[in-house]
Amino acid sequence: MASKVSLFFLGTSDSIPSIKRNHTSIWLSYEGETILVDCGEGTQRQIRKAKLNPCKITRILITHIHGDHVLGLPGLLQTLTLSGYSKTLYIYGPRGFKNFFELLKKTFSLEINFEIIVKEVSGKFYENENFELIAEKMKHSIPTNAYCFIRKKQRRIDKEKLKKFKIQEGPIMQELKKGKDIVYNGKKFKAKELTYIEKEFKICFVLDTALNEKIQNFVKGADVLVSEANFSSELEELAKEHFHLTAAQISKIAKKAKAKKLILTHISQRYEANPKIILEDAKKYFKDVILAKDFDNFEFK
Repeated sequence: MASKVSLFFLGTSDSIPSIKRNHTSIWLSYEGETILVDCGEGTQRQIRKAKLNPCKITRILITHIHGDHVLGLPGLLQTLTLSGYSKTLYIYGPRGFKNFFELLKKTFSLEINFEIIVKEVSGKFYENENFELIAEKMKHSIPTNAYCFIRKKQRRIDKEKLKKFKIQEGPIMQELKKGKDIVYNGKKFKAKELTYIEKEFKICFVLDTALNEKIQNFVKGADVLVSEANFSSELEELAKEHFHLTAAQISKIAKKAKAKKLILTHISQRYEANPKIILEDAKKYFKDVILAKDFDNFEFK
């Protein structure tokens, strides 16, 4: 079976939370890695309510240092310390994030007993055999990044087939991963019988930015585009003034970029009574669109 990429929306509000929506945070898990995209106030409580384990977090991507995207960090780091977190935690952010993080530790007198590596990033900033992470500068009132997670195209071993043919895992698996046929217990097996090709899968996160020319190219061909939709098109001038996108603007970009699915988040509390305004605004230009709610969980193969 193909390895699943899971997206769990912990918070979907804008700068002012509502009864139904917490501040922004998204939980992405894949192949033993858990990547948290932003960590707004109340994120760790949302993690508990979702019955997730904060100690599984391996990386945190911070889009920018406005409070609704980072004020959950001090509490989360304290909880990890008290919970015996023993991994190295990588935290990435835009220009100026390192200095902010040092001030954050000092302000909250954080005593952290595990290793944290903080990096200011742009372009491709992380890669392993399974996936890569890419950052692009956006247009906001302060330095801001958008991010893409890309699962690599690769050959995977079908463990169900191994069981069927009673083949034990071992060094010989490396030959299968290279697409080479193997001989096991005197019998020859073709690589194509025991493996499958896992296609590339791209998820992009565009949170808090004014309309700009970089977005379309950055999210081009995205299987899933997660974007803010802070305003409806009727408030386009207000969106521009506050360096945000309308639902219509991002849906037009999704269409031009040939994205497959659009998930809208970072919804203003002004639409609390009727969030369909945002959804309908987007659907005028892009059909496969979802308006995320807190605790929505999506799995992609």
